[in-house]
Amino acid sequence: MADSDAALVERVRSGDQSAMRSLVERFQGVVFGLCYRMLSQREDAEDVAQDVFLRTFRSLGGWDPARPLKPWILTIAANRCRTFLSTRSRQAPAVEFAADRVAAPIDPDRNELAEELQLGMETLRDEYRLCVTLFYQQELGIAEIAEVLGCAQGTVKTWLHRARHQLAEHLQNRGVLPHAHVEVQ
Repeated sequence: MADSDAALVERVRSGDQSAMRSLVERFQGVVFGLCYRMLSQREDAEDVAQDVFLRTFRSLGGWDPARPLKPWILTIAANRCRTFLSTRSRQAPAVEFAADRVAAPIDPDRNELAEELQLGMETLRDEYRLCVTLFYQQELGIAEIAEVLGCAQGTVKTWLHRARHQLAEHLQNRGVLPHAHVEVQ
């Protein structure tokens, strides 16, 4: 039987190497998934995810065992992604811009909806993309997302609403959805 999060953290704090591996294995999928959705580059996501675990191990003394571990780790991941994105935005722009990719014609032979959603996600503000990823991919609730992002629940709801609206508009503009009023939840 797998350790509870609290028991696993205690084993890590005591220096148990197998517990460290177990903690990484338990959360690597959700951490990498969040990083990949936020950064859109596999190599960047791998680097940031590795940094997330290094910071997690250094900060375990500050984790409150009365609170769930997953949102705490995802908070670290979200902050590392934000830092990476702000650093990347200050660097020289890449040869290929996201706007150029969005304007590319649709190839009907590919998985159109998934690809268009990914392109749409890349056009969202960082906060919106993070909310969508935490809500739909990580299946966190509004309260957990607010905790991860350090903002009010109403802000999370607003960001999710705006992100859904922008994604629907993107899909309409790209011809994936018909040009009709799309009601987003």
